[in-house]
Amino acid sequence: MGEESHELLRRVPLFAELSGSELERIASVAVPRSFPKGVRVFHEGDTSDACYIVRAGDLRVTREHSDGRAIALATLGPGDIFGELAMLDGGSRSASVETLSDSELLGLPASDVRRVIATHGDIAAKLIVAITRRLRQTNERVARQSFQTVPSRVAGVLAQLIAEEAIPEDRQGVTVRMTQADLAQLAGTSRESVSRFLATLERAGVVAVGRGRVTVIEPRRLRAYIF
Repeated sequence: MGEESHELLRRVPLFAELSGSELERIASVAVPRSFPKGVRVFHEGDTSDACYIVRAGDLRVTREHSDGRAIALATLGPGDIFGELAMLDGGSRSASVETLSDSELLGLPASDVRRVIATHGDIAAKLIVAITRRLRQTNERVARQSFQTVPSRVAGVLAQLIAEEAIPEDRQGVTVRMTQADLAQLAGTSRESVSRFLATLERAGVVAVGRGRVTVIEPRRLRAYIF
């Protein structure tokens, strides 16, 4: 398990600048965790006690809107890290994370990681730079989305889901297995708005909509709707 943890950490951008010995120190405090489909790893507002790296499975990050809606912020898959701010501040969780499938995670207890950081200044400096870079990228993405129309956000979500599967844009008939409600959460809009836009795409021959899935007939043409 130690060698597997080491290799998983090596693939995480947050730890990309760490040396082999530094990675071993982080891996030494890692704890494997398993979660079945459809459960919360943690809830928004919980006390932060660990961060997690996805070994296997798919998860969704959500935040509750003031009107009670759950807004999807991101989807996570193997190699992704979440809850990493717990390593530094121990504050409350800013979002909830739920499993979309049976998931295997690698937990990094906050107290153990902070102890390693406290005794190894080089690790602390490298992690601060990596977290700052990650926050900057997040801020830039949020700023872009705030100026996007609903169609642009929905088309962007579909394009991102295809890109995450490393499917070439010139391939035709790519099926995204996701309900319209889930697409609405990821795009930060209503199911009705997603349904109307998908109907527009279907009339244009860009997608074919089925129960719990959207088949993107011509992925390259989605780019025309992202602005």
